[in-house]
Amino acid sequence: MKLQDTRSPATITRRAALAGAAVTLGLGARAHAAPPRAAPLNEAEYQQVLRAQAYLNNIRTMRSRFQQISDQGAVAAGTIYLDRPGRMRIVYDPPTPILIVATEGQVYYYDSKLKQVTRTTINDTPAWFLLRDQIRLGGEVTLIKFVNSADTLRVTLVQTDKPDIGDVTLVLSEQPIELRQWTVVDAQKKRVTVTLDNPQWNVSLDPNLFYWTEPRG
Repeated sequence: MKLQDTRSPATITRRAALAGAAVTLGLGARAHAAPPRAAPLNEAEYQQVLRAQAYLNNIRTMRSRFQQISDQGAVAAGTIYLDRPGRMRIVYDPPTPILIVATEGQVYYYDSKLKQVTRTTINDTPAWFLLRDQIRLGGEVTLIKFVNSADTLRVTLVQTDKPDIGDVTLVLSEQPIELRQWTVVDAQKKRVTVTLDNPQWNVSLDPNLFYWTEPRG
């Protein structure tokens, strides 16, 4: 079917934040990759995947605080807003000078300290499928690993035709089912884990959050 040595966390630096955002956005250089191989699923696992897919499709908006940890132990925090399809805003807390906005098929990464904007398309990011109108864990996405342990579902996915841009592992609690965390790994195997803190689902969001205006200066 197509359908993570212990270190003490350090305050994230501007350079580490840049690297973390690059992983999140899939901005690193691509490596050649063979076609992905789907994880074998038994009937019970297949039904759990379908349940996770239905749950994700019921999420139309989200507002949540989050903590981001890189594989080197750098830590950042902020607020994430999601409005499906296609819109997301990630606002990092100071001193991290980063703003990420996804809108109209584009993802904008702004470093306010460098006064620099990086842009890519949503389809070139590992977690692109989360912003689609309908999320389907198959076809354009290949499920390469599925783990169910301690009432937690872990689903690892790659884009079927671009597996080299990285993979994303979604972590969902099972009872009740709820998205709690995701880990993005880029082509250079850099890893960033985002943990949601008190997420609010299907809430009203200001549309202005998802408008992109080129910063001046």
